[in-house]
Amino acid sequence: MEGLPTSSALSRRAVLAAGAALALAGCGPRLVGARTVRYANWGSPGDDSDAMRLVRGLYEDFELSTGVDLRVENIPGSQEYLRKVLLSYVAKSEPDVITLDASSAAIFIENGVLQDLMPFVNGANGVLLEEFFPNVVEIAKRGDALYALPVDFNPVLVYYNRAMFAAAGVPEPRDGWTFEDFRATARALTKGEQYGFEFANWMPGWIMWLWNHGGDVLSPDGRRAQGYLDAEPCVEAVQFLHDLVERDKVAPRLSQAASMGVDLFANARSAMKVSGHWELVGLASAPKVNLDEVGVVSFPTRLENPITVAYEAGLAMGRHARNLEDAWEFIRFFTSEATQMEYQRTGIAICARQAVAEKMATTEVKQAFVRAARTARVPWIARVPKYDQVERIGQDMMDRVMQHGTKPAEALRSAAQQIDEVFRDA
Repeated sequence: MEGLPTSSALSRRAVLAAGAALALAGCGPRLVGARTVRYANWGSPGDDSDAMRLVRGLYEDFELSTGVDLRVENIPGSQEYLRKVLLSYVAKSEPDVITLDASSAAIFIENGVLQDLMPFVNGANGVLLEEFFPNVVEIAKRGDALYALPVDFNPVLVYYNRAMFAAAGVPEPRDGWTFEDFRATARALTKGEQYGFEFANWMPGWIMWLWNHGGDVLSPDGRRAQGYLDAEPCVEAVQFLHDLVERDKVAPRLSQAASMGVDLFANARSAMKVSGHWELVGLASAPKVNLDEVGVVSFPTRLENPITVAYEAGLAMGRHARNLEDAWEFIRFFTSEATQMEYQRTGIAICARQAVAEKMATTEVKQAFVRAARTARVPWIARVPKYDQVERIGQDMMDRVMQHGTKPAEALRSAAQQIDEVFRDA
């Protein structure tokens, strides 16, 4: 979880997991002589936004109702967070409660940093997992063990500007549209300095194009890229994205978009973009887009049902936690329906509790996200410990295609080989 991160490699996924992140970036008053729970997160202690003040109020509620002194240990930056938590685990001094999101799940779980929460879930002060989205619970499960209780999560969908669609006389997209539908729509919306689409080379955002074209980055067991990333469905999907920019010219080149220095969608310069639920927070104050003129739709697909992802943030317990009962009590408190009804007013993510998510879905856009959430897929980064290197290789591959003219088949073949070398060296 990531407070309000700015890390270039993980910042967007940080925000998409930031529902629980905000919760982990502050602390309540010190209670002299109280029982203590140490709580690790990555984020800045200096945040004094309205959202953080709300979170601190929830912390105070927990402390005053339980007599527990909650000590939040803020660690800025995702990589520094991973390093410090791992080092503290080696020293058997890791915090009682640990922030877990997509970027840290595989690393912490596979290295044995966390406790299995199922004995607590099934205990006298347990929780009903049936009240959470089952696919989101699965993200931190390994076999029968559960290593984090989910707080919230972000699916990724296609945003579109309804006013721009109406002005161009273009029908709004519907779930189940095809790749060619997307191309035709983007063409119809491109004119002058206005683009139909804005493409960003951010692998957590563009991997869904591969999935919805029938491809994938890795084998089902997550151990091999060759034969998958370089297979025809992925080649065709990357070629499609390349052609949107270079042949159809419905999206600016990456260098062009960077030189513009603005969020094209927020400034009504592009009619569509790919993003997560967190985007709604920024769009609420966008300079040239009204939030009530924004729509979302699933990715175009060639499959029976479109696929998206669930980038989750949750609460875990350190393997050497010293205060098990109070640590669990905080996890149970913060993931409770009552607390989440307050916390989810921040609007960054979708609550992992189904009932809360449905109650908070007060607009068509939020309802669309909840519908998509029910079949959202577990991200590879939550399952494969070295997947951050896969994403770096993937971004480099896309740069070669988009900016240096490398053929997709060649770029993907090289990327798949590099990824398998990373796995062999593990």
